Amino acid sequence: MTASDCSTLGGGVGFTLDTPPVLSRTVVMRDEPIRADRARQLAAWPSAQLVVLDEGGRTPVDWGGLRRPRDRWDMISGSGARLLTRPTEGDAPPEDAVLLGEHDGVAYWAVRGQVDLVAGEDPTDWADLRTVGAALDALGAGLLTGAVAVLNWHAAALFCTRDGSPMHPRAAGWHRVCEANGHEEYPRTDPAVICLVHDGRAGEDARVLLARQPVWPEGRFSVLAGFVEAGESLEACVAREIHEEVGVTVRDVTYLGSQAWPFPRSLMLGFHALADPDAPLRPADGEIAEAMWVTKADLRLALADGDWSGTDGARRLLLPGRVSIARSMLESWAASP
Repeated sequence: MTASDCSTLGGGVGFTLDTPPVLSRTVVMRDEPIRADRARQLAAWPSAQLVVLDEGGRTPVDWGGLRRPRDRWDMISGSGARLLTRPTEGDAPPEDAVLLGEHDGVAYWAVRGQVDLVAGEDPTDWADLRTVGAALDALGAGLLTGAVAVLNWHAAALFCTRDGSPMHPRAAGWHRVCEANGHEEYPRTDPAVICLVHDGRAGEDARVLLARQPVWPEGRFSVLAGFVEAGESLEACVAREIHEEVGVTVRDVTYLGSQAWPFPRSLMLGFHALADPDAPLRPADGEIAEAMWVTKADLRLALADGDWSGTDGARRLLLPGRVSIARSMLESWAASP
């Protein structure tokens, strides 16, 4: 399947995102020169704040009256949660700390750590980005997304890919240098496309294509996604992935928006595309457990019911939580005429 099979790319049929994907929100100033300005880092260190992540990617959260998550699928969709940071200690940042940026005169750094029982922290207040990302404000969402992404990279980049020697962090955590030959490596981001496929019609009878992965419980569906291959354009990847996963040919591939998805290091690039809903669906064995076309009316009902936090199994269609760009795409399409 190639991009030439897609008819006219970027056609004007469709919709736009009503709101930015939640993990694309940030107010933190990422200024590369600050990462090389050691004097500025040291001067700001006493008043800086630390975003602390344990090995599971969890961080302390002030839930602001929101309920605690029920299980690992429970992505809290309310608002009012706040990222809890810690004050700094000592005279300088530790070698493994990462400078996330500055906001309102405060520098924010990311570090690994554990629950501080002496300080009275409650382990049940700690949560990961999937769970709490949608309930945080733009400051918290931006800080936590950056912290997860860069600390994950550090954990996987301990040795040089060229000569195998140990790597050490530099530039306030934004690159690593190998001992043997001084090779530099930088945080990786793997592009992945995610596409809402629809029939291009208006009204409540318009249809959208949803699918379920085998590892997901019954009833949990989302739009289709896949990683971009080397030497492949984004549009060609959309066409290939949709055809491979469900056997459908798409056209009018149109960009919508993006957000980081640091699990461990993806950048989700959102698109929508048109397809014939009468074409047979052929779910890829081992990748897609089932696929189906859903009317806009039924999607609106499912959105009103909630998201993947519903675990009672009583509903046929459960949708992604608000932390995912898939949710933003589905909500925006459902709100279109």
